[in-house]
Amino acid sequence: MTEAELIELLTELPDTDVLTADEASGAPEIAWGDTFATYTGAKQPFATIVTKDYGDFDAASKLNRPGVFRLNVAVGRERFTELLGYAPGAVPPGIDYTAFDVVLPHPVYAPQAFVCVLNPGEQARQLIEFAHARAAARG
Repeated sequence: MTEAELIELLTELPDTDVLTADEASGAPEIAWGDTFATYTGAKQPFATIVTKDYGDFDAASKLNRPGVFRLNVAVGRERFTELLGYAPGAVPPGIDYTAFDVVLPHPVYAPQAFVCVLNPGEQARQLIEFAHARAAARG
């Protein structure tokens, strides 16, 4: 799926606020161009689309390559473990965070049960729909 297709999917979900950060949004400049999907009334996004590295803080995916973006999704501890075969706090070393269309632990937010996919295929739809339903259930 393209970045535009993912954003369209997010905007079609009920009770979802989608923001692509820019100067007018008041977001920090480093976030400009990234997209955040939050269940209405929630404080934290259930999905984000990131288009660049965030300095040394979050550079493992090498997003500064042309045409590369990363979908980040909050799936919860149980689903994280089902998808990856280990708990969010037990991420093994040696993961290739630059691999395309593979569900991976988020390089920074895995302990908070976020997974990520670089340039995802159709599996992104299921991840987003699951995270949205989870966010809706949490209110």
